[in-house]
Amino acid sequence: MRLRVIIGCVSSLLSHLYYFYRCIGELAYSVVNFIYMNPVLNPYSPGAGTQPPELAGRELLLADVDVTLERIRQNASSRSSIFVGLRGVGKTVLLNRVRELAQTKGFMTVFIEAHEEKSLPVLLLPHLRRILIKLNSYEQISDVARRGLRVLKSFASAFKTKISLNEAIDVELGIQPESGTADSGDLEHDLSELLTAVAEASRARNVPICIVIDEIQYLTEPEMSALIMALHQISQKGLPLIMYAAGLPLILGLAGRSKSYSERLFTFPRIGVLDDAAARQALERPAQANGVSFTADAVNAILDKTGRYPYFLQQWGYETWNTAIVSPISVSDVSIATYRAINQLDDSFFRVRFDRLTKREKDFLFAMMSVGGDQQRSGDIADKLGVKATSIGPLRSSLIRKGMIYSPAHGDNAFTVPLFDEFLRRQIRP
Repeated sequence: MRLRVIIGCVSSLLSHLYYFYRCIGELAYSVVNFIYMNPVLNPYSPGAGTQPPELAGRELLLADVDVTLERIRQNASSRSSIFVGLRGVGKTVLLNRVRELAQTKGFMTVFIEAHEEKSLPVLLLPHLRRILIKLNSYEQISDVARRGLRVLKSFASAFKTKISLNEAIDVELGIQPESGTADSGDLEHDLSELLTAVAEASRARNVPICIVIDEIQYLTEPEMSALIMALHQISQKGLPLIMYAAGLPLILGLAGRSKSYSERLFTFPRIGVLDDAAARQALERPAQANGVSFTADAVNAILDKTGRYPYFLQQWGYETWNTAIVSPISVSDVSIATYRAINQLDDSFFRVRFDRLTKREKDFLFAMMSVGGDQQRSGDIADKLGVKATSIGPLRSSLIRKGMIYSPAHGDNAFTVPLFDEFLRRQIRP
């Protein structure tokens, strides 16, 4: 009898010990997963031009960039490129990667962002001055670089542009304007002479130059025409200078109107949504690198909500990471994160652009949303506004200049910001 009692007690003790260690194990598992899902370790990076942890789906494009830069470095001819796409597809990210590739190959680089408040000369001159002063430090080509500085001063004087760098450098070097060169006041003529002088100085030192321009659609038609003309002359002379730029789809019309030969001078790679495989890679690999996974339903839900736009993938990835408690991230986590992601986009990505508009411009966009579809005819928008189609031209042009819409075909309109129609619907209160 006593033996049975002892055996029973031991069995009960072992059973309790089993459950105790099982609880400890489950607790340890939860702690480990909590560490995995620590917001500090969140690998996703939504932001304007922020480098994503996984640049998926752009491998072929970057391979072409690598070939082009190498050709320029070896004094072979190659065309400049303008990346074309809507907002949120990663154009700025690609430009940053281009600059990095160029720098690793020994290029001097210029990176500028065009906008409505500054002219192209104002944006370019400080960077070109920096390059020429650096080239002038090499004694064997000082004459060529000094001439470039003289041409730059002539150009700055002609366009009444102040260069916000240390003027003492000019005094020390004794640099005077190059009279009769790049000082006519004709931007198309003068910019060609200036960039040619800079490119000749770079060739004398055997150091190629890569100019990178973001938001290029904000250049005026005369500025775009002058830039195209300058790059055309540089290409004809085989000088080691190339440009990579990015802009909204309206840049295609701007380039075509500026110079008829622009399509032969540039390539215009279309940057769009990621394909299914690349979108999954962009979402899953950063998590996997941190020991976290998604369920298949969770991934499908995110791809559906984001439309596979790179920026939105980062936003949903960021919010689902911060929402989830343990791995794998589930579809219920995505449901909660979607609410947070939309609120964040409404308060930043969409709102910043919407608040820049006048009431009439907002009414135009609401009318576009009401018409529905991917593209809207100007006549249908006018009908929604209750006005004649001929009267909305200036309003439409203003929205195009602000980068809110573009014309994919004559008489058609489309939003430049993905999912913007859904944002507009959320602004209508019952």
